[in-house]
Amino acid sequence: MMKRIIALLLVISTLAALIFSLTSCHTARNMKGFSISKDFNPDAEYEITFWAKNEGHDAQAAVYRKAIEDFNTYYPNIKVNLKIYTNYNDIYKDVLTNMQTGTTPNVCISYPDHVATYMQGNNVVVPLDRLINDYAYGLGGEKVRFDAPTADEMVEKFMLEGQINGVQYTLPFVRSTEACYVNRDMVEALGFTLPDVLTWDFVWQVSEAAMEKNPDGTYKVNGQKVMIPFIYKSTDNMMIQMLEQLDAGYTAADGEVLLFNDTTKEILYTVAEHATTGAFSTFDYSSYPGDYFNAGQCIFAIDSTAGATWIGSTSPHLDIDRENVIEFETVVMTVPQYNPEKPEMISQGPSICLFNKEDSGEVMASWLFMQFLLTNDVQIDYSSTEGYAPVTEKAINSERYQAYINHEGDKTEEHYSVKLDATRLLTENIENTFITPVFNGSARVRQAAGELIDVVNKAPRRKQTVDEKYLTKLFNTVTTQYKLDELKGVAGGQNTASGEPLPAGSVALIVGLAVSWGAIIASVAVVEIRKRRTKSKQAGRQ
Repeated sequence: MMKRIIALLLVISTLAALIFSLTSCHTARNMKGFSISKDFNPDAEYEITFWAKNEGHDAQAAVYRKAIEDFNTYYPNIKVNLKIYTNYNDIYKDVLTNMQTGTTPNVCISYPDHVATYMQGNNVVVPLDRLINDYAYGLGGEKVRFDAPTADEMVEKFMLEGQINGVQYTLPFVRSTEACYVNRDMVEALGFTLPDVLTWDFVWQVSEAAMEKNPDGTYKVNGQKVMIPFIYKSTDNMMIQMLEQLDAGYTAADGEVLLFNDTTKEILYTVAEHATTGAFSTFDYSSYPGDYFNAGQCIFAIDSTAGATWIGSTSPHLDIDRENVIEFETVVMTVPQYNPEKPEMISQGPSICLFNKEDSGEVMASWLFMQFLLTNDVQIDYSSTEGYAPVTEKAINSERYQAYINHEGDKTEEHYSVKLDATRLLTENIENTFITPVFNGSARVRQAAGELIDVVNKAPRRKQTVDEKYLTKLFNTVTTQYKLDELKGVAGGQNTASGEPLPAGSVALIVGLAVSWGAIIASVAVVEIRKRRTKSKQAGRQ
């Protein structure tokens, strides 16, 4: 009997361990935590993969290729395979797919929101703090063969975005923010004068004034049949920045969703009001704001500084026929503010993460290349392709970059005036930028924030009334659509021991097994005690 019970216990123990291992790594293969190898040989042969993203023109791809070529002058033994994507979502999906088979890239450009999701796999993403501060191979380390920036030379504001639960998991690659591109000619034609800092009230007022029409149905301000005075490209950023400027809730670092509040409702009522008149629209409904802006059909176009070469009547890149472009003066301004005395704008742009591998030497080789992407030439070359800013003080303060950014603007692509204005807007407002909490699921909250504005923008055009009942239903729909009610409590950082939190069913099963196991052990103990008492009584009778 005892042997059978012991065998049963072993079976239950094995089953519990198997269930736990399956549920704890259902998103990625288990991997040992990375540690810096003292035996790293920088001259050994390595082959690594770099997944990157460009903005739709060849200049950025050329920067990547040149960076690899220049890196190989210092480390010819490290072969870097480049894979270029056209959008971040494709990178995100491919990384998640490759996590299942342990074939992630070595170095990857990603948003920190995405990296927070990657971190749910066991030791998939390498924490960077020890690497950054390593005396030999850290940032600007003694054994690094090129002129890398030191940790102190990284722009602190930009570094903060890559910290998850107090640990540095990404490094910024380049940075951008949003800008409001303004058609000054139309603003003045409507009888207004641009303020030093745009306010929401000013933008709404001018936008409504631009809706006046001539008897023939054309708009007075441009003489055309099309006019959308105010178009916002990234509605997620719109909602996030408006909430930040109003000191209202968005998310907490632990994953709590604070988005659905009274301030959000007031913002949405305002959006609905101006969508009703046609004074406001979004990319989701009307398409790219730069196209309307360049055609003289939009006065305020809000887009990233990273897209500056596509905006303006003399822009080097166009998505519309040149014959449809209207000549006017473009002014680059900060996004509208509620308090012009305290401007706030979002910090954004690509970051870089490092993936763990079985061979620590391969990770070290990848880390060296990752550092090389932060050197002055790479930073300045890439930043000059669009309205980006370098992420190191070393590059920003360099003679070459200062000559570039202070160049008098012209119509050439390198020194396109709108692009330079957009870049200066960012570099002069670094201290006014902010970031949002990053956690597993924060990307979904961001999508939900934009969804609220996009849906409300469409409502009047669909003859729907935006009122309390409408917004209550919308909040519930968006919460369900993006599974936001699942976030708090499971939004922490990398699980170095058990991957994602276990599904409720698995937890219940394991608990049930543990209870059963405990009951069996107790039963065995009772049987043994009774046997001993019986033997003791029998011995006493003898």
